[in-house]
Amino acid sequence: MLVIEPLADRVADANAAAERLLGLTRADLCAAPASALFPDQRAALVVFTQGVLAKGQWWTHDLRPRHGAEKPLRLEVVGSALSGETATILTTLFDLDERERRRIDREADEHMRAGLPEWQRMERIFRDIERENRLILRAAGEGIYGVNADGLTTFVNPAAERMLGWASADLVGKDMHAAVHHTHADGGPYPHRDCPIYAAFRDGAVRQVEDEVFWRRDGTCFPVEYTSTPIRDRGQLLGAVIVFRDVSQRREAEARLKAALAEVDSLRERLEQENAYLKEEIRAESHHQGIIGRSPAIEAVLRQIDVVAGTDATVLVTGESGTGKELIARAIHEASRRRDRPLIRVNCAAIPRDLFESEFFGHARGAFTGALRDRVGRFELAEAGTLFLDEVGEIPLDLQGKLLRVLQERQFERVGEARTRTVDVRLIAATNRDLREEVRRGRFREDLYFRLNVFPLTSIPLRERREDVPLIAGHFLKGAARRLNRPDLRLTEADARRFARYDWPGNVRELENVIERAAILAERGRLRFDLPESRPSGPAAIPMETATEDQRLLSEEGRRLRARAEIEAALRISGGKVFGAGGAAELLGLRPTTLMSRMKVLGVARP
Repeated sequence: MLVIEPLADRVADANAAAERLLGLTRADLCAAPASALFPDQRAALVVFTQGVLAKGQWWTHDLRPRHGAEKPLRLEVVGSALSGETATILTTLFDLDERERRRIDREADEHMRAGLPEWQRMERIFRDIERENRLILRAAGEGIYGVNADGLTTFVNPAAERMLGWASADLVGKDMHAAVHHTHADGGPYPHRDCPIYAAFRDGAVRQVEDEVFWRRDGTCFPVEYTSTPIRDRGQLLGAVIVFRDVSQRREAEARLKAALAEVDSLRERLEQENAYLKEEIRAESHHQGIIGRSPAIEAVLRQIDVVAGTDATVLVTGESGTGKELIARAIHEASRRRDRPLIRVNCAAIPRDLFESEFFGHARGAFTGALRDRVGRFELAEAGTLFLDEVGEIPLDLQGKLLRVLQERQFERVGEARTRTVDVRLIAATNRDLREEVRRGRFREDLYFRLNVFPLTSIPLRERREDVPLIAGHFLKGAARRLNRPDLRLTEADARRFARYDWPGNVRELENVIERAAILAERGRLRFDLPESRPSGPAAIPMETATEDQRLLSEEGRRLRARAEIEAALRISGGKVFGAGGAAELLGLRPTTLMSRMKVLGVARP
């Protein structure tokens, strides 16, 4: 017994029986706090003491006091409140294991005095176990049966009967292993000596098995998990109690889940491979992501792209509408270290004024009417990638300050949320407006303009690179022919010359539409283009006669003579200059080395 003062958290006294049970001296028990006697059980101790003080008496099996030799204890703790000014509890400790041993010894002595044979004594012990736990055995969802040391069945609960298809009367007194555990899942024999249940009779150890089968009466089997617990009487092994469960449904669910995960992994791997393949295809087929041309102007732009792509500098792409500003942004992204992350495009001209902040930074649920769930903004979507702001001049003035903060501090908050988020994004902006003029008029912040204009890049209009027009037109026609299943569509030389003379005020977008319309209306492979005649505004085209249908049928010698005449004309116009601006190579839309090679083949002397 222990006398505990719960408010002072101390053991006031302990008797000799408590010393023996706990393996601690009275001095040790009284020197330490009462809570130290029940380590990691403070909540259970408080419940126990409050129950005693409130009811006058309380008991529990949940408290496990510390033993001096770390011996595990299973006790019943009974508390009674003592009268007095100080709240004091008389605590009585009962050793449940010792109580069970005494009961078994007492019953065994009664059996011995009755002169029962050994086998009957063991059978009576199992029968007593079944009788005392009959309600539990009948209510349990797991199958439970007992066997004696000879492997003969002593009892079978209803759940085991249902799972095995045997009645209890058919199994009791029979060899249980031979009835339900005789064969492995693959049909191989399973001798008694290998059975973990029988091994428990030899070493007295508890066995837990997760990968075996039990056989039903109809000859079918099912997967089981079971625990075999030895039964002892005065140190002698009498048999075992086996608790098992049918895990068929769980195994089937695990198999389905495994198959589904394998399929997901296979599909993910396939998609990754296809994605990588398509990216390589795109990179291989479209140099600089679709930027087509060999003119000095476009080659200068490509050199600028290669220079800035290796950095994280902010780029401002300016130029007329339809000149391919988005292609430049994609080319920069694909050539950068961020190419494996997304390029997120935002058309600032298409966003309603009230939704700019939500579109850029996202919003929290309930931030405004209609915000039914959290929304991720474009900056978060572009994390570790590139954000392309098209028509950046359309951003409202009151939001430009918040955009400037993100560019400077790399931080923002969602609408309706106080949490500050950090973002790592490379920004590329594009506009067809003159932002300097917008700043002068007070419609664009000067500090934001300077923050965007770190590396300016100009998208060249078609009228300033006329020699690229036939190449771009051929590219668009090839795509249109593939989409329309019209492989016979071809551009004539006359068409190419006509394209080079036109100014293309709508730039590449207009050229693509003209090609698409002509491809749809083509008859017997012949394209007809409805273009107004215009003269080139610069030296990019050489005066030539309009190509006729007969010119397409020139012989090889005729083509050589014509090519020679064109080169000589270009040399006359350029004053004999081959390389550089205004040279014959630029006028013909050829690389200087290519022109020199053709001059050598055709025998054209340089003036």
